[in-house]
Amino acid sequence: MNKIKNILKGGLPLLFLGLLTACSGSSELEIGQKTTCEVQKVYQAGTVLLGEEVKAKFNIENTGDYPLIISEVKGSCSCTVTDYPKEPIAPGKSGTINAFVKTENASVGKLVKEVRIVSNTEPSVTAVRIEAEVVRK
Repeated sequence: MNKIKNILKGGLPLLFLGLLTACSGSSELEIGQKTTCEVQKVYQAGTVLLGEEVKAKFNIENTGDYPLIISEVKGSCSCTVTDYPKEPIAPGKSGTINAFVKTENASVGKLVKEVRIVSNTEPSVTAVRIEAEVVRK
């Protein structure tokens, strides 16, 4: 029993000292490098016939110093499907985000659909819009 007490007396302070020095340093947890980007905010599709698919292209340029990582691109409703670069976009380079809007269930008149781009920028969500005028056949 005395041996256990002696081990605890001598070893416990050393254990705490080891934990303190191992944990010293930066208290910030860096998840990823933030960068900047430029993207066209509105895609004007013009006049489309009811039932046609709108095909929008958004060029996105990495204007920052670190790779641009797009983690998600999502349309505002199920009628909007997206495709985007899955690999990082190097600083100074560009990529293309494609969005496809089905109009068969749309109302005649002005169509506005939002697409949200989630990436390692500040803020992390960039919203762009697709606009069209839907007419009957």
